[in-house]
Amino acid sequence: MHKAIINGKTFEIEQKQGQFILNGKLMQMDWKLLRENVYHLILNHQSYTIELLEVDSTGKMLALLVNGRKTEVQLKDAFDQLLSQLGFDLAAANKVNDVKAPMPGLVLSIFVEPGQSIKKGDSLLVLEAMKMENVLKSPGDGVVSKVIVKDKDKVEKNQVLLHLN
Repeated sequence: MHKAIINGKTFEIEQKQGQFILNGKLMQMDWKLLRENVYHLILNHQSYTIELLEVDSTGKMLALLVNGRKTEVQLKDAFDQLLSQLGFDLAAANKVNDVKAPMPGLVLSIFVEPGQSIKKGDSLLVLEAMKMENVLKSPGDGVVSKVIVKDKDKVEKNQVLLHLN
């Protein structure tokens, strides 16, 4: 059984013999791929157009556009549910305090300053590596406590770039 968390509501999803069961109820469902990442779904005689906007496989999150409305979906498989029951998912909830360079490179731009509040996914800085510009984004909500690097600094892999509270 899988779980999908949408807008704070949890839905249990099962697939048995080609049929889908949602929260214990058999669902009448038909879907078709319209074009890449865009689907048409008929669920219990209601029509939906669903566009897959973004996939975060590490956080098991999907960003969808459902009938023109953006929706985020968190997915949990049986293994995730077991880890949660055992309390091991708490480690994933721990806050990241240091943002480190994922690779050696050159700092091109810094978008934040100490004291600035940030949200998960906000752009923090641009790191050039192998002639490509990589925008590093915030791993979570917080406040920038210290920016350690400055423009044009060369950095090594795993070097701390800034601290978050």
